[in-house]
Amino acid sequence: MNGVHDMGGLHGLGPVAPESDEPVFHADWEKRVLAMVIASPTRGNIDAGRHRRERIPGPDYLRISYYERWFEALTAMLVDSGAISAEELASGRADPAAPRATPRLRPGDVDATLSRHGSYLREGSAPAFKPGDAVRARNLNPLGHTRLPRYVRGQSGVVEFSHGAHVFPDTHAHGGGDDPRPLYTVRFTARELWGPDAAERDSISLDLWEPYLERA
Repeated sequence: MNGVHDMGGLHGLGPVAPESDEPVFHADWEKRVLAMVIASPTRGNIDAGRHRRERIPGPDYLRISYYERWFEALTAMLVDSGAISAEELASGRADPAAPRATPRLRPGDVDATLSRHGSYLREGSAPAFKPGDAVRARNLNPLGHTRLPRYVRGQSGVVEFSHGAHVFPDTHAHGGGDDPRPLYTVRFTARELWGPDAAERDSISLDLWEPYLERA
């Protein structure tokens, strides 16, 4: 979807200021938010979680921090899924009359669960493009979730790699199943994206699903 979260290529958002020796977390509450997201019964669909964060209203999205966005999306998804009620969320206390749910992640399972590497690779259709093919990112403006950045839409690039079929997030985020589609790495020159004043030798490579692309 088109929203404030799609910041690539935008001006006026301030300088990028990397921290030297940046800590993994800046506060203890951030650790707790990450743990709750991983253990949440809504965790089964990472694309739905991304889409819920994208739906945070623009002024709020810019005002709050990274893990505050995670917490905002987590609580909304818990209420939407019926795991908790709005009243429980407001009070911070479980309703004694509510049925007890089976935890998605028990303490003894944490190490084994986090050590497993998941994969979005699936069996799917043969790729329509091959490395070296000239392609153009389609000019799409979907209302739902997409991983196609706004700044690359309508721009031409070259396929660098074909990665096989992967879960298509635009479908998966909305409960439509895996819907595997071929995935490619596509290279765009900086001048194609940013115009003649961009550095001649600079480029950017993006992983893009086949429905985002057309032959140039």
